[in-house]
Amino acid sequence: MSVSQPSLTVEQQQFFDVIKDRRSVRSYDPEVKISREEMNEILQQATLAPSSANLQPWRFLVIDSPELKQKLFPIAYNQQQVIEASAVIAVLGDLESIKLAEKIYGMAVDAGHMPAETAKSFVERYQGIFSSMPPETIRRIVSIDGGLISMQLMLVARAKGYDTVPMAGYDEAKFVEAFNISERYAPVMLIAIGKAAKPGHPTLRLPIEDVTFYNELPKA
Repeated sequence: MSVSQPSLTVEQQQFFDVIKDRRSVRSYDPEVKISREEMNEILQQATLAPSSANLQPWRFLVIDSPELKQKLFPIAYNQQQVIEASAVIAVLGDLESIKLAEKIYGMAVDAGHMPAETAKSFVERYQGIFSSMPPETIRRIVSIDGGLISMQLMLVARAKGYDTVPMAGYDEAKFVEAFNISERYAPVMLIAIGKAAKPGHPTLRLPIEDVTFYNELPKA
């Protein structure tokens, strides 16, 4: 006997619509500008994403100057969205995010989320853990956290009526040099954001049976 599924609330339907409507858009209306105030709102909402030890290692370099977008254009292999989009957001991972642990956990204390002694023990614990981590492990952590916030950023943008495309296709070494990125920050990806001039192409996904397994993976 089949079991009927509960109907979605308005809020749930709106959320699922945002997920379904998100597309990787590569053609933008160059006349549309996103104000710094609205961009900050988008980024603020995106920062509600989870991160390891809540250290929030993401950093954003928002490139919205026409001159700097022209500078980025060849570095991003002449992808037209770099020029047309309202901005290109470089998502970076702070390899020294542990330095902000005291501030982050101090904010939690001030907000009444935890006692000061608990915060102090968390800070000391994570400082000890991160001080003994190999650099490649820290880089992996900030890359994962950078991916989490990048997806959240793109969904927030779609909810606000904007379009995005994540870009891994760029010369990282030239980007670091051209935009004076210090060794403290690891580039994760570029995200173009703006209003679509043409809709993104619809794409299909593999059946869930092809990608999901319960309790054990099939033998190769």
